[in-house]
Amino acid sequence: MCYPLYETRLLPYLQSSTNEFRHEMFKKNKTYKAIVSSDWNQCLAPCGPFDFISFNHPELGPDLKAIFQYYTGNIISLGEAIKKIQNLSPASITEDQMDAYLNKSFTTYKGVPELIEWCLSNNILFMLNTTGVIGYFQRIFTKGLLPEVPALSAHPMVRYPKSDADPWHVYDLFETIDKGKNTGSSIRSFNIPLNKIIIMGDSGGDGPHFEWGAGINAFLIGNMTKPSLKRYCEAKSIAIDVQFGPFYAGGEVTDLRKEMQVNFMDLAPIIEDFVDS
Repeated sequence: MCYPLYETRLLPYLQSSTNEFRHEMFKKNKTYKAIVSSDWNQCLAPCGPFDFISFNHPELGPDLKAIFQYYTGNIISLGEAIKKIQNLSPASITEDQMDAYLNKSFTTYKGVPELIEWCLSNNILFMLNTTGVIGYFQRIFTKGLLPEVPALSAHPMVRYPKSDADPWHVYDLFETIDKGKNTGSSIRSFNIPLNKIIIMGDSGGDGPHFEWGAGINAFLIGNMTKPSLKRYCEAKSIAIDVQFGPFYAGGEVTDLRKEMQVNFMDLAPIIEDFVDS
């Protein structure tokens, strides 16, 4: 089933013939009043972190899906998952192969690019903090498929040569527990107030990030919340502040059509209320 790509190429900073807007938005000494640190897969986009591999090597699809479910369900560590994937994969994915996947399959949930742009235009740092790979996002930003963000935390299993479109700060993520550590590093780098931290996630793989956030009274948003995140948070006595989109914590079958009807710009007033409180 195909869904429309929410077009971002018409955004003014991507149309500009110079980097003036980008450098103004992302200069290292820019002041941000808050941060949104968010997972990506099945949280902002209806895809898995290793779909680019199965796109180029379809025979690996079932194994990759199972590995994803194992570590997001906290059955194995991310490090163990990556080792399994590297043992399966015949070769590294080239930039051309990644581009072929993105040209055919890239999409987000409705309103995600607009929410990122809204946050940045309101001096709220938007950070992608995911178990996906760095190279995937490098090609996304180079191709102008998303607004460029100041900070990225992702796995270095696939990483391409640095380009002007890369975020100012790129943090390596080797285990899910690194999400909190990397959010903390970004907070320090950009001098974000400690009482203005927002964390978004969907599965048990985001559990350690939520646990870290709960320890500093961050605002926690569950997007398309899965049973694995509910179990993790209940076991750690973590209260999620907002449940956004379909709620699957009771074990319901995921409903992609329903998910694609959710507009992430509906989070803007929720974020704004927290930031201005």
